[in-house]
Amino acid sequence: MPHNIVKLWKLHKIPLLLSLGSILFYTSFAYDLNRADFPKLLSLFVALFFFHFKLIQFQKWNFKFLLISGILFRLVFLLAEPNLSQDFYRFIWDGELIKNGINPYLNVPNELIAQPNLPIANAQQLFDGMGSLSAKHFSNYPPLNQIIFAIAAFLGGGSIVGSILVMRVTIILADIGIIYFGRKLLQKMNRSNHMAFWYFLNPLVIIELTGNLHFEGVMLFFFIWSLSLIADKKWLVAAPVYALSIMVKLVPILFLPLFFKYFGFKKSIFFYLVVGISGVVLLLPFYSSSFIDNYSDTVGLWFSNFEFNAGVYNLVKHIGVTFFEAKPWILVKDYGKLIAIMVIVLTISIAFLRKNQNLGTLMTSMLTVLTIYYLLSSTVHPWYVIFLLALTIFTEYRYAVAWSALVVLSYWAYSNPDFDESLWLLAIEYIMVIGFLIYEIMAKGGKKLHFFKK
Repeated sequence: MPHNIVKLWKLHKIPLLLSLGSILFYTSFAYDLNRADFPKLLSLFVALFFFHFKLIQFQKWNFKFLLISGILFRLVFLLAEPNLSQDFYRFIWDGELIKNGINPYLNVPNELIAQPNLPIANAQQLFDGMGSLSAKHFSNYPPLNQIIFAIAAFLGGGSIVGSILVMRVTIILADIGIIYFGRKLLQKMNRSNHMAFWYFLNPLVIIELTGNLHFEGVMLFFFIWSLSLIADKKWLVAAPVYALSIMVKLVPILFLPLFFKYFGFKKSIFFYLVVGISGVVLLLPFYSSSFIDNYSDTVGLWFSNFEFNAGVYNLVKHIGVTFFEAKPWILVKDYGKLIAIMVIVLTISIAFLRKNQNLGTLMTSMLTVLTIYYLLSSTVHPWYVIFLLALTIFTEYRYAVAWSALVVLSYWAYSNPDFDESLWLLAIEYIMVIGFLIYEIMAKGGKKLHFFKK
C-alpha cells in the first residue's frame, strides 16, 4: 500500500498538489470569507481558476482523477452557509410554505410575517435573511424549483442547516449528472469528452452552485439530458425532460423556436405540445386565479427594475442620463421592455434564417441568442454566465470560459454597504469578453486557440 501511494505521488505530483491547493482555497472561501473583503475574494478566485486550468491541462484524459477532484471540491462546502448570496433564505422560506400547505405564489413574505402563529420554522430568521427586496415580492421560482425547496424543508426537519444540506446534495448530484450526460453528448457530436470538465471544475460553477445554492446546475442537468436524448433520436422522451429544465429556470424556454428547423414542422409541433403539456402538469398544483398575474409581474421585474453587472445597458444609461437627461428609474423599465422584444425577434429570426439541422449548429445558435441577451441585459448575475459556459463546451467558442473568470470583478459591489458598482471594473470585464468574442469570430470559431484544444 505505501508503495502504491509513493508511485501515485511520483506519477501525479503536480496534479495532486493542485488539487490539494484547491481544497485549501475552497475551504477558505467557504468558511473564512466575508463577501465585503473583495481583495481576498478576488485572490482566492483567481488562484482557483488558475488551478482548475492547469488541472485540466495536466490530467484531461484522466477521467477518474478529475471527477474525484471535482466532487471533493464540492464536498468542502457541504456544511457551509452561503456567503455570496442570501437567496437561500427565500428558497427555504418557500419550501416551508409548501410544507405547511401555503402557496408561495399567492403571498408575499411582508404580509405573512405579520400573521400570528405563522407555521414556518425559523420564520423571523428567514424573513430577515432574505432581505427587504425579496420580502416584498411574490416568489419567482418555477414549480420544479419549488418542489425541490419543499423536499429540502421536509428532509431538513425545520433546520436551516438541514435544508441547506439537502439542497446542496441535490445540486452536487445534478453536476455529476451533467458530467455523465455531457460526456455522452460530446461523444455523439464527435468532440473530446474531457471538454465537460471545463464546466465541472470551473470555480464559478463550484462556488455559485454548490457554494451559494443557485439551481442553474439542476436546470442544466435536465437541459443536457434532453439534448442527449434528442441526439439519440428520442425526441418524444426528451420533450418532458426539457420541460423539467424550464420548470427549474425559465431560460431554456427562449430556445424553443430554434428547434423548428432541427425537427421539421410535424415533429417540432409535437415536441412543443409535449413540452407545454408537461409544463402545465407541473404548474397545476400551484395554480389559482391570481397565480398568472402575480408570477408574470414578479418575473417582469427582472426585465424592468433591476440593474447589476450590465454591459451595453450601462453605456446606454450613461449616454441617456448625461446627454438626454433621462431618468434612470424610467430608463431601465423602457430599456427592459425593448430588450425583451428584441431578444424574441432575434431568436425567431435565427430560428428561420440559420440552418439548425444539426446539433452543433443548433447549440451554437443557442449560444448566440443567450450571449446577445446577456450582453444587452440590465442584470447579469455571475451565476447566469454558467449557462453560457455549459453551452460553450459543445461549440468551437471559448469566450464564456474567459467570462466565467472575469465576472468575479462584479463582486466588487459587495465591498461597500450601498452595493455601488465600479463602472471601471465592469468596463474591463465587458471589453475583454467582447474582445475575446470578436477575436474568436475572426479566427473562424476559435480553432486557433490551441490551449483550449478539443
